[in-house]
Amino acid sequence: MFAVNVITLLCLMSVSQAAPLGCEDLLRPLGQLGARHLEGRWVLVIGGMCNLLHEEAFKSRDSASIDFANASESSKMSFTRIFDFGGNCQYMHSNITLGESSFTYDQSNHTVRFLQTSCPDCLVMRFDNESQKPLRLYLFSRRRKVEQEKVKEFRAQVECLKFLPPVMMDPTKELCPEESDRHSAASED
Repeated sequence: MFAVNVITLLCLMSVSQAAPLGCEDLLRPLGQLGARHLEGRWVLVIGGMCNLLHEEAFKSRDSASIDFANASESSKMSFTRIFDFGGNCQYMHSNITLGESSFTYDQSNHTVRFLQTSCPDCLVMRFDNESQKPLRLYLFSRRRKVEQEKVKEFRAQVECLKFLPPVMMDPTKELCPEESDRHSAASED
């Protein structure tokens, strides 16, 4: 009888571990995120948007990346969004203030929240408007492509927000150079 109970318990444990995560878990904010972890370049892999207007803007980019650079204060950072529109690179600089699992733009009241992900070299970022309504959800990575299971997890996060189906970036498209690379190339000409 004891053996039957142990087997039953083990079966229940394996089923519960294989169960997909619920929306509460998928949309859980990331714990404290240090500036050191954020520093450097992150490449946009896939994005989910709340409406067609945001989706069309997303699709107009050939590639996109972001760069975090630490400032002198531990909670203040420089945040650069880098977009390639048909070979034309656009660099958008902002100063941000880090929170526990988010950051806010110093120039506006927009908040970006970091959400949980099982991908160790990824950031899932939820961009909210002034009233904290989610507008976009992006998966950034240190790599151009991530495993299918990570994409599946992200798709589930997008579904939880009731967004449009997510759109993948084309990993074969060139990334714009980082600004330090761009400035050194210009000075060599």
